[in-house]
Amino acid sequence: MAETNDPAACVLQKFRKSEDVAFYRRQVQGPKLQHRALLDSLQLSDKGAHLELLEIETQTALLLSLSASKEDSVRIVVDELRPLKSRYRVPDVVAEEPRCERLRAERRSQDCLLLSWSSGRHSVCVWSFPFRLEILCQQEVTVTFNAKGKLWLEALRDPPSATTADAGEPAEGDASGLWRETFKEFVDIKANGPTSVGADLCLHGFSHVFGAPQHADTLRLGDTRDGEPYRLYNLDTFAYPVRSRLGLYGSIPLLLAHNAERTLGVFWLNASETFVNVRYDDLQDDTAPPVDRSSTEPQTALHLLSESGIIDCVVLLGPSPQELFSQYGQLTGFQALPPLFALGYHQSRWSYRNQADVEAVDAGFDRHRIPYDVIWLDVDHTDAKRYFTWDPRLFPDPVGLQRHLEKKKRKLVVISDPHVKVDPDWWLYREARDGGHFVKNRDGAVFQGSCWSGSSHYLDFTNPHTRAWYSSCFGLDKYQGSTTSLFVWNDMNEPSVFDGPEQTMPKDAVHHGGWEHRELHNLYGFYQHKATMEGLLSRSGGLERPFVLSRSFFAGSQRFGAVWTGDNTASWEHLKITIPMLLSLSLAGISFCGADVGGFLEDPGAELLVRWHQAAALQPFFRNHSSKWSRRREPWLSGSGVTAAAVRAAIQQRYCLLPYWYTLFHLAHTSGLPPLRPLWVEFPGEEDTFAVEDQYMIGGALLACPITAEGAREVEILLPGSAEVWYDISSAKAYKGGGTLRLPVHLLTVPVFQRGGSLVCRSTGSGSCSADFQLLPLTVTVALDSQGAAEGVLYLDDGHSFSYHHSKAFSLRRFTWSSGRLRCCGSDEGRFDCDLVVRSVLVMGLEKEPTAVKVLQSGREDAAAAAFQHAQSLHTLTVSSLDLKVTADWEVRLL
Repeated sequence: MAETNDPAACVLQKFRKSEDVAFYRRQVQGPKLQHRALLDSLQLSDKGAHLELLEIETQTALLLSLSASKEDSVRIVVDELRPLKSRYRVPDVVAEEPRCERLRAERRSQDCLLLSWSSGRHSVCVWSFPFRLEILCQQEVTVTFNAKGKLWLEALRDPPSATTADAGEPAEGDASGLWRETFKEFVDIKANGPTSVGADLCLHGFSHVFGAPQHADTLRLGDTRDGEPYRLYNLDTFAYPVRSRLGLYGSIPLLLAHNAERTLGVFWLNASETFVNVRYDDLQDDTAPPVDRSSTEPQTALHLLSESGIIDCVVLLGPSPQELFSQYGQLTGFQALPPLFALGYHQSRWSYRNQADVEAVDAGFDRHRIPYDVIWLDVDHTDAKRYFTWDPRLFPDPVGLQRHLEKKKRKLVVISDPHVKVDPDWWLYREARDGGHFVKNRDGAVFQGSCWSGSSHYLDFTNPHTRAWYSSCFGLDKYQGSTTSLFVWNDMNEPSVFDGPEQTMPKDAVHHGGWEHRELHNLYGFYQHKATMEGLLSRSGGLERPFVLSRSFFAGSQRFGAVWTGDNTASWEHLKITIPMLLSLSLAGISFCGADVGGFLEDPGAELLVRWHQAAALQPFFRNHSSKWSRRREPWLSGSGVTAAAVRAAIQQRYCLLPYWYTLFHLAHTSGLPPLRPLWVEFPGEEDTFAVEDQYMIGGALLACPITAEGAREVEILLPGSAEVWYDISSAKAYKGGGTLRLPVHLLTVPVFQRGGSLVCRSTGSGSCSADFQLLPLTVTVALDSQGAAEGVLYLDDGHSFSYHHSKAFSLRRFTWSSGRLRCCGSDEGRFDCDLVVRSVLVMGLEKEPTAVKVLQSGREDAAAAAFQHAQSLHTLTVSSLDLKVTADWEVRLL
């Protein structure tokens, strides 16, 4: 949500371009600095290497710290050697400090220093003058740090003499914006003066770079030399434009580069305003003579610029996409395993009118036989927009409402924003005020801004004491009207300040420890998300998995829950841009992500609403959400009988696929593999997949191509892998990979293909929510590859608690098909048991009809005959009427 009620208002006028930002201008237009590495200053320790850098003109002394981890990453840190005071270093994002390798000086000369470590695969070469740092993989230079000499670190300095009425403030004539900067009517006073940092990296052999979300732009980052850089600055960008590099609600400063041989990552750990420039085929300096590009490997130049802090850059060396995801997950944390209900369908609106309205919507899902798990309440459920309260007229019995939903095994989500209404009669305001939990102005007074609650103060979530207090507010004893089936949505936490610069908090506001807001702006929502998650965790005594959705985020937010793409609009272009936006988030560790189905603003037509449900059902977070200015959008209001049936079918199919989705989230939680994957993740050597952004893999087994064009009658689908076989899941028809398929479509068509060699478990039957589907029998769909084999896994636990972690109450079942036999077995690691059974098996790609099918179960000597049917025209075999316990070992054998 945002302040204006005019969805058509131009959002770009509120926000700065790069030319409006003083530190960006200084770095891009400023002098080219030259640094010398003082190789004789080298010091080696168990944690890496340290040596001094000297900027030639100003004689500024810097400290370069290098470390190599056992997880195959190299960390480059540059700080002042002797700063006036400590510069800001981002806390809490790195989940666990990497295990460092001991570096050794392999070779040393007057010009360079070669450092290596035990693995032997990688090394680092530090060149003295001009300073540059090369990372070598198998003795080939893969990354060069400071290749273009754009290393920049503005040293802290004493303020100039006061010449204004306010002591310590510089004069208004500060044109370079060193100490004072103006945008529109807002003036930013910089207590520490200019403190920006920047660096460039050359990625050798790469011409495809991804990541750096959140932007409504292409999956492959565009070349920025003729346009705006990518901006990472969390903002309330209501009705944001598509194909734009404007900073949106969250920022993850992780870039991934990929070619046919290698994937690597660059993680820029800085929480201040940041810009990213990308230049492809950047083979030379602009002043150098031309070279024959046809004989030179491609290169990509990255230039990262931040307003403050230090340079803290981690290069993740892969070399495979899967290894890179693991490296990043070990650094910033893996995706939290969500409770099963969170993977179901969510119904939301700004706002449902009252308790009776919520109960009527809930009954509507039952009446129309559409499953759903969660209904959401926006800000209007509160008493005068005071969070942690209920409007007594509209919601007279919130506990009763939650109990009513809980009887149906459904949940309620309520909103909790970071601004606190200035109201001395309200217990929460008084506790926050008296506890010193609010952000302050630069003059020491409590910062005051405007948001939904009117005149508001903003909680300082950077303060661990404030986070602990805020977490305690979710306790059942303090949050009156709440129950254990209530979960939380953090909105407006960029933070959004309606009367602030760029509709956010002024950079010269002051946080815990005396840090200016400019230092940590992009962390604000991260910290509220963290505190909310910890509050729900404490509420259950650490036993139950929380669910928290946050609009704002940073690297590491995956540890706390889910995010979404914010206030989109009901347009075909917004539906289409959803796919690359979610893929970019997935690549950057945020696996649990989604977009508002149908668009938050305006009214989708019937076809658009159908296509959006079909697409979102194939994406991680599945929520229908709309604004108060839009028509009601419950699924049964989708239009004619055909369109309503199409929406119902999409939701039903989502629930049938929940066993597969839940298994994929287990993999994300344990290995960093995102459920949603660009094609190149699964087919890293096929260059025609690198820029594909309108289709994707769901795990390693399913290829989805949601229809995002109005009136589509045919779609083109790339089926990768010349040795692959792909099966249309709606018809079981097989297609050879390595080409493009032209597929006729109609309103009910949802193009999804199962990869040969894979095995997927689906629930069969119907239910009203995920808890019902959790008990339904399974169909195992086997898609044979060209060798007649297939394999897959199924993860099981109770779906809601941490018993899978505390007492290993989980089961990981492995299915394999080989030589006409389907085997189900598991490891001894987990100890979870349940009564879930496999009812049927569908085998696609089986040409020869068997004479019989036998079932062998562990502990039983005799094989039992099974009913089967073979469709010769489709080459499918269906084995039915089975009753095979999933957690037991068994075998289905064709004779």
